[in-house]
Amino acid sequence: MIGRLTTAVEFAGEEASPWGALKLIAGSANPELAARISETIDVPLTDPRLRHFPDGEINVKIEDSMRGHDVFVIQPTSPPVNEHLMELFIILDALRRASAGRVTAVIPYYGYARKERKTQPREPISAKLVANFITLAGADRLLLLDLHAEAIEGFFDVPTDHLSPHRIVADHLRTLNLQRLTVVAPDAGGGRRAEAVANQLQAPIAFGYKRRSGDDEVEVIAVSGDVKDRDCVIVEDIITTGGTISKLAQSLHKQGARRVLVAATHPVLTGDAVQRLKNADIEHVIVTDSIPIAPEKLGPPLTVLSVAPLLAEAIVRVHENRSVSELFR
Repeated sequence: MIGRLTTAVEFAGEEASPWGALKLIAGSANPELAARISETIDVPLTDPRLRHFPDGEINVKIEDSMRGHDVFVIQPTSPPVNEHLMELFIILDALRRASAGRVTAVIPYYGYARKERKTQPREPISAKLVANFITLAGADRLLLLDLHAEAIEGFFDVPTDHLSPHRIVADHLRTLNLQRLTVVAPDAGGGRRAEAVANQLQAPIAFGYKRRSGDDEVEVIAVSGDVKDRDCVIVEDIITTGGTISKLAQSLHKQGARRVLVAATHPVLTGDAVQRLKNADIEHVIVTDSIPIAPEKLGPPLTVLSVAPLLAEAIVRVHENRSVSELFR
């Protein structure tokens, strides 16, 4: 469990950190999450005065002095991805020019993460390109949450902390009275993520095998592992269209699974993704608030867990120059 947070009063003085007093700034991507982090550590959000010119260009005018301060910018690069990325770049540039002591980009959801390597000739590695832009704009450090591929952490030439929500997810799953639990990885690439949850719950792992016939078309070929008469939890990082997870859930039901649940960190949920999940007879879809969810998509089968306490504790630890990895021991 995450321990008691140090309050702002306890570290408000600049002497508590070599980087000056802690400051929080949020872009427009997820103001609710930023507000929860602010409330948790009792540090107010500084207004970046974001506004748009008539032609769509973004402008920033940070209200308070940032000189010599330890500034944390909270901005997931969720849809609309390009808009939120540009906001982040401009805020970081403004802070660099305002002589901030150190600037940490807190990115609960990292857009363009699916393109972390070349799979075809003449393709970009977009995740690396975005990492270059973030550091060039002025980020001295990164706080990231459940990256699609762990290799992305190595794309940055500045210190990074890669946070995991798996303990939060496992704690919630323990409250659901699951019987003969099996944790399911949707593919081999998701094995380590599923293993992290399975280790928390002392549960076996099964693997899905899929074949991609197009950019958005996936066929689930088989499921390897013991799922018959068991409660199965599919562990993913991102739900976008819900297509892959729905097909995997249907395959699990065909192989005799008693109940099927999903635990995914980032609820992108485009189009009719929620309805697709309902149609697949998925009992619970557990997600986090790393991305804001449209009000019309809330309610069953979605359960939203907050990562604000985790991010808040990590921010405090980075500010006080303490270990972040201790959160996961």
